[in-house]
Formats: sequence, C-alpha cells, structure tokens
Amino acid sequence: MAACRPVREASTRTRWGDVIIPRTPPSPSSSNRQGNDCIKANAKSCGECIIVGEKCGWCTDPDFLKQGALASARCDELESLKKKGCGETLIENPRGSVTIYKNVPVTKHNKNGAEKLKPEDITQIQPQKITLNLRSGETQSFNLKFKRAEDYPIDLYYLMDLSSSMKDDLENVKNLGTRFGTFVKKSNISTTPAKLLNPCTGDQNCTGPFSYKNVLKLTSDGKQFNTLVGQQQISENLDSPEGGFDAIMQVAVCGEAIGWRNVTRLLVFSTDAGFHFAGDGKLGGIVLPNDGKCHLENNMYTMSHYYDYPSIAQLVQKLSDNNIQTIFAVTEEFQPVYKKLQNLIPKSAIGTLSANSSNVINLIIDAYSSLSSEVILKNSKLPKGVTITYQSHCKNGLVGEGDNGRKCSNISIGDEVSFKISVQAHKCPKQGQSKTIKIKPLGFTEEVKIVLNFICECSCQADGEKDSPICHNGNGTFECGACRCNDGRIGRQCECSTDDVFSDDLDANCRRDNGAEICSNNGDCVCGACECKKRENPEERYSGKYCECDNFNCDRSNNKLCGSACDCSMDTTTCLASNKQICNGRGTCECGSCRCTNPKFQGPTCEICPTCPGVCTEHKECVQCRAFGTGEKKDTCERDCSYFNLIKVKDRDKLPQPVQAFPLLHCKERDANDCWFYYTYAVNNNAEKEVHVVETLDGRWMCG
Repeated sequence: MAACRPVREASTRTRWGDVIIPRTPPSPSSSNRQGNDCIKANAKSCGECIIVGEKCGWCTDPDFLKQGALASARCDELESLKKKGCGETLIENPRGSVTIYKNVPVTKHNKNGAEKLKPEDITQIQPQKITLNLRSGETQSFNLKFKRAEDYPIDLYYLMDLSSSMKDDLENVKNLGTRFGTFVKKSNISTTPAKLLNPCTGDQNCTGPFSYKNVLKLTSDGKQFNTLVGQQQISENLDSPEGGFDAIMQVAVCGEAIGWRNVTRLLVFSTDAGFHFAGDGKLGGIVLPNDGKCHLENNMYTMSHYYDYPSIAQLVQKLSDNNIQTIFAVTEEFQPVYKKLQNLIPKSAIGTLSANSSNVINLIIDAYSSLSSEVILKNSKLPKGVTITYQSHCKNGLVGEGDNGRKCSNISIGDEVSFKISVQAHKCPKQGQSKTIKIKPLGFTEEVKIVLNFICECSCQADGEKDSPICHNGNGTFECGACRCNDGRIGRQCECSTDDVFSDDLDANCRRDNGAEICSNNGDCVCGACECKKRENPEERYSGKYCECDNFNCDRSNNKLCGSACDCSMDTTTCLASNKQICNGRGTCECGSCRCTNPKFQGPTCEICPTCPGVCTEHKECVQCRAFGTGEKKDTCERDCSYFNLIKVKDRDKLPQPVQAFPLLHCKERDANDCWFYYTYAVNNNAEKEVHVVETLDGRWMCG
C-alpha cells in the first residue's frame, strides 16, 4: 500500500488521526483589533458606536455580515469598514458643526465725537449666541472677539471701614460723589450697656458696633451722597482685623438693595487694617459657615451673629458671578496682605491709600485703568465629559498664553482682540441631549451663550422598524442594517435569551483567540456557539468547537483520505516540562510539540512566562551589570548573566511594544544610587531571551 504523503509544513498544520487542524498565523487584523477602540467597544447599535470616538463608523448594509466572519463588526474605523466591503454611502458617520445664531458686530470707536450710545446699544463681545453639535471625540472651534467700548458706563460702590482709625478719612470721602456703604466687624467689644451704645473711649462719640451697613443705594444724586456721608460716625472694637469680608459678600449678592445696573461694576474697598476670614467667627462662638446669601434688613446686615465670615473662595465665586471688579484701597502698612488677596481674586486691583484717604479719587482712576486694560475669559460650569480650551490672539498679533490662553493685557479703548475657543465632548450626557454654557469676560456683563447639542444617535435610527420579524419573531428593532435587541435578548437577530448565555460578546465565544476569525470562517456563531457549514459532499465535514477541523484537506493516498497520521509523531516525551507535566499543564502536545493554550506562557514546554510577577526583579541584577557594569553581579556578570541577548536603545520610546505573537514585560528598576533604569524582557519565537534596555539612567541629577 502506498505511504501517505508527508505534511510539508508541520509548523502550520498538525494531524490528529484522519483530521487536519489548520495552524494558521494570527489574522493580519489581530493587532489592529487589539488597538481598535471601535471594535473593542462591542457596540450593539449605531448610537453606541458613534459615541466611542470620531474615528468610528457603522455599516448600515444589511448584507454586511454575509461577507465573511471578519466583517461581523459593523462598528469599526472608517477605512477598515471600506476595506471589508462596506460602501462609503452605507457608512453612518455623523459629524459635528458650529452654527452662529446671534452675531452683532462689536461697537466701533467713536472718533468723531458723535452722541454717546446707551449701554444697551453697546456691544463689546461677538458673537452672542452659538450652537455646537458635538460628536464624541471631535473638536468644534469658533472665534470670539472682544473690543473695549468708549464711554462705557460704570457703577462705583465705595465700601469704607468706619473703625475709629479711619475718622479723618471719612471727611475726605465726602468729595468722592459716589455710592456708599460702611463696615466694622462682628461685635467683639465689652458687653456692658454703655459700651454697646458708645464703644469709643474718652469724650469721643461713636455709633454702636455693626458688621455692614448700606448707607446709600447706587444713585447719581451727589448732594444726597454728601449729606449721608456727613451723618456717619465711626465705631470701635477690641481687635485689629476688620469684618470687610461680610460687607463684600453682601455688596456682591444683594444686587437689588445695592442698585447694581447691567454695566461695569466697581467695588472700592477702603481700609487701614487687615481682615477676618472663614474660621475667625469661632472667636465669638459663631461656627455656622457663611451661606453666601443676601441678609439685609433696613440696609443692615442682620446675620453677623449667626454666620461665620465668608471664605476667600466664596468671595471669588460671588464677585465673578455678579461681574464685580474689586479695588482694594489700603494703607501702605497692609499692602503685602492685600497684595496676596489680590492674587487670589481675578479682575481685582490694589492701590496705596494715603493716611487720610485724600488720594482716593486718583487711586480709583489708576486702578480702574489697570483693570479695564485686561480681559480674562471665564466659562460657566461644564457638563460632565466636556472640555474647553482657549487660545488668545492679542495686540500686535501676539498669541497669549496667560491663564491658559484666556487672557489679553494692555488693551486700550478701541483695541480688538480675539480668542479661539475649542470644545470637545468625550461622552453623551445621561439625561437630555442639550446643555447650555456661557462664556464672558470677567468683570463684564456681556456674555456668549453656547448651546451644546450632543450627537448620541445616528440618523438611520429614526427609520427603525420596531418589533421587526427580521429580529427573531419581533424580539428587537431593525435599524441601521442590524437588529437592536429588546431587553433580555441578544444575538445578531436577537435569537438568544440572556437566560441561556453568559456573555454579551457572543462572537468572542466563537473565536479561538482575539485574532482569529469567527468559527474559523467555516461556520456561523449562533448564541455563542459555532454551527459548522455543510459541504456538498456529505463525506466531507467541518468539526471542532470553532469549526477549525476538517477531514478533506488531509493528504491523500490513492485519492482516499489517509487512514492514519503516519507523518505525525505521537510521542509526548518531548512535551514534558520540568515538573513532569505535559506542556506544564498549560497546553496540548501535538505532533511532539506543545501548543500553549494559556497566552501568558511560551517556550517548547509552556514554562516561560515573561509577563508574570517577579520577572523584573529576577533579571534586574543581570541587566544592570550587562548594561551599566554595576550592581551585585558586576564581578560575576560574564558567568551568570550571558543567558539573554542585550540590545541598547536611546530612550524609552524606542523600547519594543507587546504584540500577540511576541508578548513582553516592561520593567522599571532602581539601582543602589537611587537611579532608575528601564528595560523590556521577552522570549521570542525561537525561545531566545531578549532584553532591550534604555542606555541612560534616570532620576537625580547625578544619574545622567
């Protein structure tokens, strides 16, 4: 009888009796699959697919799955879908957009001395209303202009410390001709009735202690201002720091009582002392945190005995929310203290107040000039998963980097600056598909309203057929070329019940590994199990869990299937590991060679595990002596450490990366000098050990 023709490529095919199992290398797409977020997301619908990222598209071709197992992933990168046979017109790939709804030009500079415009007729920021349609991972950008307008009206509120040390300053404030409020602090004096009525010493008459009093609502009546200022009296207290934070909070949040208009708002804070802040209320037995709300009755702050002083963070938020710019007019002694406070409060300025406040008007003019020459953009709270970036284009073509691109300085009246604003969504909101944010220059009332629409569904979903017969007797909605299953059903045609299967990724159960084709491209995956294709010749058949076997590709003798595996050794001694187990219990012995079924293990007997814990420490000393001539084994390096091939690389970016057929371990170890060195350890397909090491040390300055 003629002998069977030997299998020519034993490395690619192995014989079991009369059945040949193809041992093909991983599919070319396997590495792409590992790094392809579109496929890894295992999207069940077009909507789930497009929110994975901007590179992902969905094939709506109903016949797409009939083109082969690798085409089973409808959600994939666009170019990959085209290569797999999905026509470009059948790929759902919605894109974001920018639509400007209100775009009034910024007001031109009044060079000819024409009639002054009303505040409501002045525009300093453009555009005013925008809609952004956001696709997950895709950036949408627009330009925002800002131009300082001439003769823009100002509301100025003068907040003065009326402790006894400011007595002479009070007389000079009469000439200010503005709006007025006063403060001292929370009551901290002797509790005798006489002291409560007149806390000052000697013959001096003082008003009783108070935290904050709004003496005059914002008005243009200068005579009324002078009259009320002339009626004010100083007060007295026991400790030096004053209660200005209580007053600032009330001025910021009591807009109706103060009379703020929708114009530039300036708060001048005048004092010759420091300040109390959150926590200091404990000195008076007050422990309840400040609630940041208005508590004015008859123009007096009534809750100073109940709420603690506000924190700096609270003041920053409330001043910003109410578009108030602060000028700290303080004496030279306390300049360092308020300078630190100014650094914490955006759009604030500081000036040195003379001993009797005689220079207060010039101080305000200089401080306002400084404030108005600077524009800083701020956005309202962003929805979760949304990020925003700024790039400023300031005067003379300068690209500003201050405050992360939000700021331009040295802006004069009539100067125009612009900002490029980029918005990106990284997921869809849980509730609603539309959110609104606002962007405005700090200290100004004008703002840009931005409506964010999130693209979370595909247009083809609107044409879906609910309870479609295509989806296994109406167990799902047929949309975008595929079935979107009802609750409790899974599978391509919703043919499976979740009570009967244990994985949402049914296709994964039909692959030998991540890189293999579904059912070896010889069958269909039904509810997580392979149903092998039938052949025209009934004697020919596919078999195996993944339809990976057949009985018709075997070598033949006299045109008949070979009856025995005469070319395949059945001896298993070559597969015995050091523990006397076949293939270390991590694989199967096929034709005298181990096929490792656990991907972590390699080598001829599946005993090598380059990524197992402890491998880095195990090889550390040998890598150190081979690469740097240091470490405990430097004297025995040639004898003990020649078991691997060493390759040096310039930097960490040059270290090899793991692939399925060649797994490796990235290691980071420290030497005796507290320096780090980086290397990879791997075993290649020829069972040779390879170490790639970065040739320079990292860590302290001496390591380089």
